[in-house]
Amino acid sequence: MQIPTDNETGRMETSAGGELISFEGDTVQEPYEGMLFESEGAAKAFYDEYARRVGFVTRVLSSRKSERDGSIISRGLGCRGGSDNKKARHLQTQKRDRRREGCTAMILVKREKPGQWIVRKFVRDHNHPLVVQLQKSRPTLDEKDKKIQELTAELRVKKRLTSAYREQLLMFVKDVENHNEHLSKKVEVVVDNLKDLEAKRQELLQHR
Repeated sequence: MQIPTDNETGRMETSAGGELISFEGDTVQEPYEGMLFESEGAAKAFYDEYARRVGFVTRVLSSRKSERDGSIISRGLGCRGGSDNKKARHLQTQKRDRRREGCTAMILVKREKPGQWIVRKFVRDHNHPLVVQLQKSRPTLDEKDKKIQELTAELRVKKRLTSAYREQLLMFVKDVENHNEHLSKKVEVVVDNLKDLEAKRQELLQHR
């Protein structure tokens, strides 16, 4: 069962074969043959986190589907062959040898039965430098400043919109008041006319 990662402590927990596996501090739990997961997604999340901590980027190597229902029954995940880090790419270019056609580090998980995926193969070694980035830690000052600027700009827009909506609302209220005043005057005229008619009717009745 996959348990969400705690971004601040850099800790991640998952169950594998009934035992609790955790990432905390500089400790990195490696996959191993026979390791169990609840689903393919849980296995991939574990391997992605392992890769991030060790210092490489994952990719899908292979997939096999069931002939019965077309569902995934095995998945191979491996190393993309390097890091996005420029310095690491430079080192890889310098140290690359003729034998290298792609990194062989990988993991193969297979579905044994519903709710149980098992690691059938795990290759640890890479044939290129790794770039360890233990934590996607808290945002840097530049990121914080950028976020503050974005929020400030958004706040200004909201204030302008609020001011515009307030002005429109006041205009609407004023129109309603003017309309009510106009209706009131019309009602007064109608009432006065009715009173005059009633007075004339009474006057005619008295002269009969």
